[in-house]
Amino acid sequence: MKESIIQINGISVKKVTLNTIIIGTGAAGYNCALRLSDYGVDDIAIVTEGVYMGTSRNTGSDKQTYYKMNLCADYPDSPKAMAQDLFNGKCVDGDIAYAEAALSVMSFLHLCELGVEFPVNRYGEYVGYKTDHDPRARATSVGPLTSKMMTECLENAVNKRGIKIFDKLQVIEFIKKDEVCIGALCLNKIAQSENERFVLFCAENTVIATGGPAGIYSNTVYPIGHHGATGVAFEAGVKGRNLTEWQYGLASTAPRWNVSGTYMQVLPRFVSVDDDGNEYEFLNDYFDDIGTCLSKIFKKGYEWPFDCRKVLDGSSIIDLLVFRESVMRGRRVYLDFRKNPYGLDELPYDELDGEAREYLENAHACFGTPLARLQFMNMPAYDLYLSKGVDLEKEMLEIALCAQHNNGGLDIDMWWQTNISHLFACGEVAGSHGVYRPGGSALNAGQVGSTRCAQFISCHRENELANENIFDDVCENAVLKHLNITRSILGDSDNVASLTQKYQMLMDEVAGPIRDASRFDESLKEFIGAFDDFDKLVKVDSQSRLWLAYRLRDALLGEMMYIGAMKAYVLAGGKSRGSAIYTSENGTAPAKMESVFRFELDDGALNDRIFEITYTGSGFGGGARPVRPLPEGGGFFENVWREYRENKNIY
Repeated sequence: MKESIIQINGISVKKVTLNTIIIGTGAAGYNCALRLSDYGVDDIAIVTEGVYMGTSRNTGSDKQTYYKMNLCADYPDSPKAMAQDLFNGKCVDGDIAYAEAALSVMSFLHLCELGVEFPVNRYGEYVGYKTDHDPRARATSVGPLTSKMMTECLENAVNKRGIKIFDKLQVIEFIKKDEVCIGALCLNKIAQSENERFVLFCAENTVIATGGPAGIYSNTVYPIGHHGATGVAFEAGVKGRNLTEWQYGLASTAPRWNVSGTYMQVLPRFVSVDDDGNEYEFLNDYFDDIGTCLSKIFKKGYEWPFDCRKVLDGSSIIDLLVFRESVMRGRRVYLDFRKNPYGLDELPYDELDGEAREYLENAHACFGTPLARLQFMNMPAYDLYLSKGVDLEKEMLEIALCAQHNNGGLDIDMWWQTNISHLFACGEVAGSHGVYRPGGSALNAGQVGSTRCAQFISCHRENELANENIFDDVCENAVLKHLNITRSILGDSDNVASLTQKYQMLMDEVAGPIRDASRFDESLKEFIGAFDDFDKLVKVDSQSRLWLAYRLRDALLGEMMYIGAMKAYVLAGGKSRGSAIYTSENGTAPAKMESVFRFELDDGALNDRIFEITYTGSGFGGGARPVRPLPEGGGFFENVWREYRENKNIY
């Protein structure tokens, strides 16, 4: 690694030259750095906006799940079986699904060896349970903070290796020569002058592990300290894939946290409050009987993601009712764990459907209030909110239907390399998932993808260094571009917060879980105009707030790409699927719901297609392509061994 100072247009810019930079300090970014070190690539560094920011470290649920191949008892399982289940999620490339399955055990045991204490029985088996879209009880957990513990253990290992971390740097442009990434330009968030404002990284390889595009929505369960950096990759020409496919679900708004699993299975009271302080148990008005209402609430626990297939006669009607109360009626919605629904001292457990009744009976939890049941069944879930300043024993918990995870993202090959050579993507920013995914598979995908990046780099790029003369010529234009932008937006006024909220709320209205395709053109035009006129439209009143402006810039590019993808999907005949309803006058609305909720379920015709979209600078390119098929896997040992000795089968 070499550090120097170069002069560009009269200002000093720090330049760091090295083999590989990893952008992001979540579980995927740390694992990529650690694996590169394992494989002998030592000329590396991590770049981050903030070491303690990000989704991996700051999010979870009642029992945050990690998904891997089954390692317990006599459950039949194999890489091919797991790959098939991932592939069945629709719009998934088969080679990626197979890699995620094949490396799941290796990645899982690596975390165990680093100190993540996944539970074992007295024989040493890693026991499991079923999660959503999971047929084989592959899920495991260390509690509400699984990804946080993963991140901390990986971080500890990285620090022990002495791997350099550049903190408080925000990537604002990837440096390219033709269609090859040769580094990145970063904004120094704590700079005091123009001479400290920018930092350049001249790198043979760049790995982006910045998480999902959390900044494009207002109603989001992503932690406050996470916004993502997908837009800067789109600006570099990286293809987006499956950008239409999000996962939405019920979450508390302060703190931002999924209210899945036990939070629903203890049967809390749903309450909305209008501007005058009047309370409404709005579920009571919708359901005809107590047993049906309580059974739907219970199922919402393990069917947590909003799923349009479960609206007309399933648990996702709960999500839609919350959405109607908060968005359409303008009321604040809460979970109340202090009282039972319907004002009952004791619930009629015998009126629940068989699954809910048996679960609560087996858990010996047919008693008391929702809070008493929560504390009995899952005390860590209660303690979690208490640690964040919310005592469920004393106050209600405000919730909303929120964006939780992007199943799409940047387009990658089976080594997690994007269409821009030498630029890799891992973690949520990589679009490895399709329409549906088993709960917890994102944590596995982040570990597998970051390992695959490291394997490819170690075999093909470890001894190459970017030509510094070429880099210096190319990077000068990037620095001048952003020097002009920062000079233009610095002034006496500051509108970045209001503009950020404006465009996030527009995304909520047009491109959230309920999507009105008739508004796509109008909103797309607004996003494109704001991005094109960014340096004229946006103002910040101090250098210390430039990073907020660049967050907005990144979000604007992301917002227009995501709506562009949704528009293309509808034009191709796509209808409601996954976690999104596309409203349709010809569709069916749930009973007792307004006609605005009419929708038609997708007929599956596009299940074997992946929609790609590219930002060209003046518009969008792309289209639908067939998924790459699921490989056979396996192989004759002697042949595989011979090839492995030649190139480790990394090609």
